[in-house]
This record gives sequence, C-alpha cells and structure tokens, in this order.
Amino acid sequence: MSWSKKQLSTLITVSITSFMGTFLISSINIALPAIEKSFALNAVSLSWIITGFLVATGMFLLPVGKLGDISGNVRLFKLGLIVFTLASMLCAISPSGIWLIAARFVQGVGSAFTSTTGQAILVANFPARNRGQVIGISVASVYTGLATGPFIGGFLTQALGWHSLFYVAAVLGILSTAIAFSFLEKDVAVHGGEKKIDLRGTFVFMPGLIALVYGSSHIPSSSGWALMAFGIILLALFWIIESRVVYPMFETRLFTHNKLFGFSNLAALINYTATSAIVFFLSLYLQKIQGLSPRDAGAVIIAQPVMMALFSPVVGRLSDKIQPRYFATLGMAMCSAGLFAMSFFTAATPLWLIVSILIWEGLGFAFFSSPNMNTIMSSVDKSRYGQASGTASSMRIFGQIAGMTIVTFFFAFYFGSNTVTEVTDTVFLTAMKWGFITFTLISLVGIYFSFTRGNVERQ
Repeated sequence: MSWSKKQLSTLITVSITSFMGTFLISSINIALPAIEKSFALNAVSLSWIITGFLVATGMFLLPVGKLGDISGNVRLFKLGLIVFTLASMLCAISPSGIWLIAARFVQGVGSAFTSTTGQAILVANFPARNRGQVIGISVASVYTGLATGPFIGGFLTQALGWHSLFYVAAVLGILSTAIAFSFLEKDVAVHGGEKKIDLRGTFVFMPGLIALVYGSSHIPSSSGWALMAFGIILLALFWIIESRVVYPMFETRLFTHNKLFGFSNLAALINYTATSAIVFFLSLYLQKIQGLSPRDAGAVIIAQPVMMALFSPVVGRLSDKIQPRYFATLGMAMCSAGLFAMSFFTAATPLWLIVSILIWEGLGFAFFSSPNMNTIMSSVDKSRYGQASGTASSMRIFGQIAGMTIVTFFFAFYFGSNTVTEVTDTVFLTAMKWGFITFTLISLVGIYFSFTRGNVERQ
C-alpha cells in the first residue's frame, strides 16, 4: 500500500467527519430518556429529536450531490462542516424541546453537505483497485462513531447531562473544520458531466418528504393519513418531473437503465429501513424495561457497531477481489434473522442473549454495507461520483426516515399522547415487537435486490 500524502490526508479528513456524525446520532439515542424528562416531551415529540435531523438531511442530500458534481465537492464539504458545528452549539444551549428540534433540523442540513460530498471526494482520489478498501475504512469510521457513541454518550449523560453531547459535537466540528481547511485541496474540474441543474423537482420533493413524515406522527387521525397520502403524491410527481427535465437533479435513468446501480440503492434503502431504528428501540427498552442506567445501556448496545467497525474494512477489501453481491446478500440475510430474534425480547430476556443477537446483527451489517457502497460507486463514471454518493447517502437517510416513521406510527398507535415512561411495560413491548416484525419482513425483500443486481465489471 503506497498512498500519497494527499490521499492519506483526504482519507483521514473524510473518516473523522464520518465518525463525528454517527457518534452524535448514536449518543443522542441513549440520552433520549433524559431529554424526555428535561422537556416533558411525549413519545411522538421525542422521536422528532431524531426524525427532524433525518428529514433535513434527506431534503438536501440529492440537490447537494448534483451541485457537488457541478460546482465542486470540496467547497460544499467545508460549508457543511461550518453549518454542522454552529448548529451543534445551538442544540447545546436549547431552552425548550421546540428549540432543540429546530436546531437538530439545521444540524441535519450541515450533515447532508458533508455526508454527500465526503464519499465523492474519497472515491475521486483513489484508483478503482483500492476503492473497496478505502470505502471500508470510511465505513469503519462510521461504525466506530456508532460504537463509541452509546457508551461515551451514556457516561456523559449520566455525569454531565445531555447538553454535554452537543458541546462534544461542537468541539469535533471545530476540529474537523480545521483539518478540512488545512488539508483538503481545491476542487479539480471534472469533464464530461452536465453543468446545469433543473430545480423544479426540488420544490416538489422537499414538501412531499415533510408531509409524508409529519403525517406519520399524526396517525391514526384522518389528518395524518391525508398528509401521508399528499406526501406520496408529491414524491410520485417529483419522479415524473425528474424523468422529463433536460437537466434533472435526480437522474431517474440511473435507476431505470442501470440495474447494478438501481438494485444496489434499493438494497441499501431496504437495509437501512429495517435496521436503523434498532438503537432507538433498544436504548428505550434497556432503560425502561431492563432498568439499566444510560451508561450500562450504552455498554450493551456497543456490541453491534463494534462488529461493524471491525469487519467493514476486511469485507470491503475482499469485495475488490470477490463479487460484492455475495457478501451483501449474506449480510442482508443475517440482518433479517437478527431482527426477527429481537421481536421476541421481553422483560426476562437475559443480557447475554441480547448482546449475542447484537453481535450477529452487527456482523451482518458489516457484510452488507461496504460491498454495497463499493458496487454503487463502481457502477457510474467519474463525472457522476457526486450524484452517486448523494443518492447512496439519500438511500441511507430515506431508510432511516422510513424506519423512524414506522416507529412513530407504532408509538402514535399504541401510546397516543403519553410519554414512554407513562405507558405500561406491556404496551411498550407490544409496540416494539410489531416494529421488529415489520422490519424483518422489509429486510427479507432486500435479499432479492441484493442478489439479483448483477456483477461489478472489473477494469
């Protein structure tokens, strides 16, 4: 392995920012009971601490991916770091739940800029033969953030309060911004791509996404169903618009004419939909049902992302030599089995069994994620790296949004306007059980797309 100074600095910078985002997400999940108590939020409002961030990220991923190909990924990456850091400070000083949700929304906008452009910057600086390896390292940093977040987040929440998590995020943001401005070089023009963008679809896509997600929090009322239906109509209209404009923000043809790209993205969407709410559910389950402290709950949940961090680089490197779809399909099947096992969790489930299932789930996700990302980035030419990265990140965020929407639906259906602490253990376990059964069924569909996508053409 002989990488240049530029390549190493790029890999380090992108990996640190990848760690930063997931560390904050996973640590906040552990702090949710403390935030609920601090602001007296009901269960649905509490879920918007997570959902607001995801919706904002999902709204801006696609436009940023396209703009990155046109105006340069590096400058957008740096802008995203600045926005993320400032928003973290606003979250830390939040005087109310509404303020915190709004600040999390702004934080999500900054995350959209960094997560979309980061992978594009990374792939553009390494040859195809090293692509799976460097993506595996980047993915490992994501999972390292997920791994350390629950434990460190639980410790900080217990010792200093949940505000401390956002102060830590702000410090990491300042550090990442300094590194990015010091080491990331200016964008080099990429020839062959379209240099225009039609934004008409954007103004349909953004309100459609908001209506769909916000409507889910008002189920089972008629207004909730109406908002969700309106959101689905707008998103369908967005697809039609993008299929017809000359310079689309979102190239539907990559899905309809590139099976490898389309099926790989659908597999990612399904996998993240099925698995993204695991930490959210279990952080509440371990503290409410099992009676663990935030620190001890984090120590249990850490089992899953540790496996992701350890095995993602290894599997990513192997996917440069063996067709990625075999690893990804095995990983999807393992995730399905793990999700089904979680649907049987009760108040009497021993901690060793919970940890064992989380280890299995983490290993399955490691087998899926790096090879799948390698396939997506290998299925397009260099002029579309930004959009491919943006689309892949969008599938992750849309999957997380869909997962949280399903959680919100079950919370609204079973809890009504009550807080998590107010509902009985039986009601909570029922909502969690049906949530995991739903996620299992969704994950099983992903096995088909993962296996039938086809093979990557080696150059």
